[in-house]
Amino acid sequence: MPWLAYFRTKRRARVEARRTRFILAVLSLIACWVPSVARGDDFEPPPPAGQSSAESGRVAVELKQEVSGYADTDAVSVFTPALEATLRDPLAGWSATGSYLVDVVSAASVDIVSTASEHWTEVRHVGALSAEYSPSEVKLGVSGSVSSEPDYLSLSGGGTLSLELADKTVTPIVGYSYTHDTSGRTGTPFSVYSLELVRHSAQAGLELILDPSTLVTLVADAMFESGRQEKPYRFVPLFSPDVVGRVPAGASVAQVNALRLPGRVAEHDPDSRNRFAVAARLAQRLAGSTFVITERVYGDDWGLKASTTDLRILMDASRRVFIWTHLRGHIQSGVSFWQRAYSAQAVTDGVEVPALRTGDRELGPLWSGTFGGGLRWLIGRDTRPDAWSLLLQSEVSTTSFRDTLFIQNRQAFFNSLEVEAKF
Repeated sequence: MPWLAYFRTKRRARVEARRTRFILAVLSLIACWVPSVARGDDFEPPPPAGQSSAESGRVAVELKQEVSGYADTDAVSVFTPALEATLRDPLAGWSATGSYLVDVVSAASVDIVSTASEHWTEVRHVGALSAEYSPSEVKLGVSGSVSSEPDYLSLSGGGTLSLELADKTVTPIVGYSYTHDTSGRTGTPFSVYSLELVRHSAQAGLELILDPSTLVTLVADAMFESGRQEKPYRFVPLFSPDVVGRVPAGASVAQVNALRLPGRVAEHDPDSRNRFAVAARLAQRLAGSTFVITERVYGDDWGLKASTTDLRILMDASRRVFIWTHLRGHIQSGVSFWQRAYSAQAVTDGVEVPALRTGDRELGPLWSGTFGGGLRWLIGRDTRPDAWSLLLQSEVSTTSFRDTLFIQNRQAFFNSLEVEAKF
C-alpha cells in the first residue's frame, strides 16, 4: 500500500495498482531474508531485552491507513484513501491481510475533449485478501481481489509456493494468478454490452543470499491474455492517405479535426496478447544505508519491447527516522500496428479502415523518468518505537510520447501520507 504508484486513466490505475503490490512484496522479502538491512519502510526493532523473537510470537495486529493524491498535466487527478489490516502469528507461521481502497478519479484530459465528451468523475472500489502459511521450509500463499467501477469489474485470484533451501540462503518461488475483467459503458448493463478479458499469469523466481548483507532476486514472468483488449470509450480519428503525412506529432484537437475524415471508428486491438519479462534485483546493505537496484526487460507478441531501471537508496537518519530516494527510468518501442495517424481508403461500398488500430498512447514509443523520496518516522514509545509510524512519500514523473496526437509530454505528481500501528 505505501508504494501506490501513478494513475493517468482508469486502465493505467489498474495496471499500476498491481505493480505497487509487487514492489511492496519484494521489499518485504528483502527485510525477511536480510536481517541486517534496516529499511525506512519496514524497520523492525529487536524484541525487548530478555525476550526472544519466538517468545514474542503471539498474534500481532498491524493497521495501516493511507491518503494519497495524484495529478498530472493532462487534467487527470486521483484522490485515494486506503486501509490495510494484517494478523500475524510468528510461532504458528501464518499471516492474513485485508485491504480496501477507493480511487476518486476526476478527468478532463485531451482524450475526453477529442471525443467531444464532458469532464467526468468516477469512483473505483478495490478490496483484497491474502494469506500465507509457513509450517517449516515451505511457504504457501493465496490471494484474491475485486475491483469495481460503474463500467468495470475485475475478479482475480492466485497462489504462490516457495521453498527454503541451503539454510535459507536459496529460495525458489513459483506463482500463478487468474484474472477476469469485464468492461462496459456507464448506464448500460453488462448483459446488454460488455467486453471480457481473461488473463493467466505465471511467475518463477529465485532468491539468493550471497552474504548477510547481499540479496539477489531473479524473476521471470509470463502473462497470457485473451479477449477484447480495446476500451469502450476510445475512438480513433481517420485521415485520407494524402493527408496522413501532414499530421504532426502532438497535433492539437483543432488540427486533427481540420484534417481528419468525418466520423470516428472504435479502436480495435488483437484479441490475444502474450507478454514476457525477466528481472534481476540486487539489494546491498552498506554502512547506514541500503542500496536496491532492479532491471526489468519486457517483450510481447504485439511487438512492444521495453526496459525499466529502478534505483532506491534507503538511509538510516537515526534510530527513529529513515529516509529514501527513488529513481526510475523506462523506455519502450511501440506495438507493431502503432500509427500516429491511421489512414482510411475509400472503396465502392464505403470506407476501408485498418483492421488493427489504437488511440492508446501508452502503446506507442515513449520514455519516462521518475524521481522522488520518502520518510518514515517511528513515533512509538522508547520500549517499542515502531508501534506507531508516520510515512510520507512524494514523487514527480515526466513522460515523453514520441509519436502521438494531442500531447507529447506529461508531468505527474504523487504524494501520500500513511499512519501505521502495530499491536
